Amino acid sequence: MAPEAHYDWVRLRTLIYLRWTAIAGQLAALFVAWCCYEIALDLPLCLATVGAAVAANLVAIFLFPENRRLTQAEVTATLLFDTAQLALLLALTGGLNNPFSLLILVPVTIAATALERRPTILLGLATMGMITLAELYHLPLVTRAGEVISVPPVLEFGYWIAIIIGVAFLGLYAHRIAQEIHTMGDALLATQLALAREQKLTDLGGVVAAAAHELGTPLATIKLVSSELADELDDREDLRGDALLIREQADRCRDILHSMGRAGKDDLHLRTAPLLAVLREAAEPHMERGKEIYFDTTPGEGGSDKLPTVYRYPALIHALRNLIQNAVDFAQSTVWVDAEWTDKTITVRISDDGRGYAPTVINRIGDPFLHSRGTPPDRSQRPEYEGMGLGLFIAKTLLERTGARLGFANGTEPFSANRAQPTRSGAVVTVTWPIQRLAPPEAGPLGENQPFVI
Repeated sequence: MAPEAHYDWVRLRTLIYLRWTAIAGQLAALFVAWCCYEIALDLPLCLATVGAAVAANLVAIFLFPENRRLTQAEVTATLLFDTAQLALLLALTGGLNNPFSLLILVPVTIAATALERRPTILLGLATMGMITLAELYHLPLVTRAGEVISVPPVLEFGYWIAIIIGVAFLGLYAHRIAQEIHTMGDALLATQLALAREQKLTDLGGVVAAAAHELGTPLATIKLVSSELADELDDREDLRGDALLIREQADRCRDILHSMGRAGKDDLHLRTAPLLAVLREAAEPHMERGKEIYFDTTPGEGGSDKLPTVYRYPALIHALRNLIQNAVDFAQSTVWVDAEWTDKTITVRISDDGRGYAPTVINRIGDPFLHSRGTPPDRSQRPEYEGMGLGLFIAKTLLERTGARLGFANGTEPFSANRAQPTRSGAVVTVTWPIQRLAPPEAGPLGENQPFVI
């Protein structure tokens, strides 16, 4: 899902509610200034300006449903209208001498969180222009006694500078934060979808295995009865042929269900497997992509010589598959998948002989939608590859759910496309688990099934 999908989420009802709030505040400020502070405002023009906002709200309420989602252009036009209305009201009430001039920042801040970059820049420039005009051409604040209310020119200029800087800073800051929130939301959704897909495939395998088991008995009965009918119909060749056909089809169904049941048990009922088998299962979709994938398992200090058995979590297999896919995508010719275990930890290291991570992004690996590992020529050689950030984010998130710690680095050997023997010059991903999170407790050969939970 692309981040742009978030930009049509603003409801008309939300903007209508915010505008009613602004209208109430503007009327209250005008009333207090006129009645309490005896400021000689051009009340008809001020009320007409507020009335324009009231009219805009009423038109929106009667012409459009409240749950309408506004497009980019509609939100931009609405916020431009609100900015112009507020700038005109400020021009009628003293310009930057009006302490409420700071509210001109509100529409551009809303735009920065709800719109794309170009509409936000447009609204920011429009806000700067309007507040500048309101400062240059405004009616002074004068009391009924004739006293002019104004701040010193240097402070008035400082207020203008502060608002201009505020528009730029708040717009940039709010837009950047909103983008990161949207990006993280998209990435988390993709992670959930990936895990749900793996879980559904696992559950489907269990259904197939159960169906194969349950249908075995009725198929055996059909085969037995059809065989007896065939023996009793020796003198009726037409009916005997039908009985033999039923038996043959029952045998065919048995064979199909037997193979499906075996696959289903492999996916669901085999809750644990040797570590090397899990690594090979994760790498299996990428074994025939023209790159050599080597597996190596070695006990570490204090580790048993016996290969450890680990849980076959769907999240674990999917995440390791993503990491191996990244290595295959960028490898020159070879990918290494190494496993090491001790009495306390299990470590898997995936490395390749490619160019490695770009120095500018290596400290930010694992953030969603982080683009480019390598240089632009690398990407042109792989036009089908659009970026590694989301895949690594999904892998990192899923592995951390299983208790893993991840490390990203580059190989120590320099990259060379003409090297005769492949070396580990590319990216290196190290995944380490506490052994109790990945390896099931020891059990006898006929012990109870271990719970399969994360």
